[in-house]
Amino acid sequence: MQGAEILLQPGVFPRLLQGLWVTVWIAGVSVGLSIPVGLLTGWLMTLNNRVVKVIMRVYLDFIRIMPQLALLFLAYYGFARWFDWNLDATGACVLVFVLWGGAELGDLVRGALVSIPEVQFESSYVLGLNAWQTFSRVILPQALRRLLPASVNLATRIVKTTSLAVLLGVVEVIKVGQQIIDANRFQYPSGTLWIYGVIFFMYFIVCWPLSIVARRLEKRWAND
Repeated sequence: MQGAEILLQPGVFPRLLQGLWVTVWIAGVSVGLSIPVGLLTGWLMTLNNRVVKVIMRVYLDFIRIMPQLALLFLAYYGFARWFDWNLDATGACVLVFVLWGGAELGDLVRGALVSIPEVQFESSYVLGLNAWQTFSRVILPQALRRLLPASVNLATRIVKTTSLAVLLGVVEVIKVGQQIIDANRFQYPSGTLWIYGVIFFMYFIVCWPLSIVARRLEKRWAND
């Protein structure tokens, strides 16, 4: 138990919880904004417009090929300064995570939409439904059932990827942990394991319920 006393120091847990709140806030905003971006991107990918498809494919491939860390540095140290944007580190993180999450979700939306058999569209038109009614009442409910489990897993990935924000100086939970370790390095030299253990547990508490929801949705709808 050597070094565990660092956890009993005044202010350690409140600071870690405050850092966790920053992490959850960045992840929550990023996931929330990724949804409309992903839905729009996925819909555009299904259009029979060659120019639009090429643009969406370039966007998706660029986001997938570039590491998230490189995108963060490009947004914060590159574009923000080149174009004189008033973009702080937190804003740069949200921007990159939204573009990344939107691209990944867009590909999931595209896959869900194109997986619906063509006969579903034809049957809806025969029944007198217009294009919007067909999409909203027939296609979208089926697509959502196929889309939600993977979307929840994507949200979990976004939560874990927010740990990269520390490299831009964002005071999220890992940055707070580093500050606590540095401040107590000589008094508790083996306290590092305990601080990072608590941080691991915090990430687990946030991500585990999402993973359970994704597995249950996938299992439930696979049997329908």
